[in-house]
Amino acid sequence: MALDLFAGIYVRDYPAALAWYTRLLGSEPDFIASDTEAVWELAEHRSLFIEEGAEHAGHALHTVFVDDFDARIAAIAERGIEPVQRETYPNGVRKALFRDPDGNEVGFGGGPA
Repeated sequence: MALDLFAGIYVRDYPAALAWYTRLLGSEPDFIASDTEAVWELAEHRSLFIEEGAEHAGHALHTVFVDDFDARIAAIAERGIEPVQRETYPNGVRKALFRDPDGNEVGFGGGPA
C-alpha cells in the first residue's frame, strides 16, 4: 500500500512561522503552495506544512521519530531553538518537545541512547 502523509499546522503569523520552521527544520520549504502555505518534505512521501489560519492556530501536536536524534537536537540548538521539554521513557526512548510562537507542539523522538 502506498502512503503519503501531509501533516498540517495552522499558524497566526505566516511570515514569522515560516522563519521559525525554517530554523527548526534546518532548510527552506521544499515548495510554497500558496501565499500562506509552505511545505517541507521530511522524508519521501512524508511532509509537514504550515498554513495561515489564526482561528485554528496553537492546537497542533506532532512527533517526528528520527534515527539521528542527538545530532538533530544539537543542530536545532545551533540554529537558536531549544526544546521546552525533554523526556526519556522507561524503555529508553527519548523525546524533545518544541513549541512554535503559536504554541503548536513539534516533538522529535529517538531510540535509546
